[in-house]
Amino acid sequence: MHALRKNRPLRRIVLASATTVSAMVLLLSLKPHAGSGLAAGASTPAPQGDVSAPPSSPGASKTVTGPTVQTRWGPVQVRVTVQGGRLTDVTAVQYPTDNPHDREIDSYALPQLRREALAAQSARIDMVSGATYTSTGYRQSLQSALDQAHG
Repeated sequence: MHALRKNRPLRRIVLASATTVSAMVLLLSLKPHAGSGLAAGASTPAPQGDVSAPPSSPGASKTVTGPTVQTRWGPVQVRVTVQGGRLTDVTAVQYPTDNPHDREIDSYALPQLRREALAAQSARIDMVSGATYTSTGYRQSLQSALDQAHG
């Protein structure tokens, strides 16, 4: 007779629980696609940084460098360009580069953070999985640069 067909309810409960826990772990470990809106609720929102106020003269371009934000793995600093009230460029000026792992993380995180900032037109962007400290520093420097560009 098969082991599960015996009258052993405890064994069935343990196996069902283990299967359920395994399934939940697998589901929670899935990462949503970067372009989907599903990840928006997964991160904490940054302070508002709308770029609605135009620079001093219409159509004029203004470039501002945000402050250097010290993170656990190194400094992060962002430079923004605002033209006609729109965020037109974001460049990471400083970021952690002390070791190959930092450079690997930067190679995928910085372009993604830049794309999100340009799409959002603010510092209200999602953090990049695996680059939490860099993402946090990036958002803080970006917000400060946007505030300066409008001040």
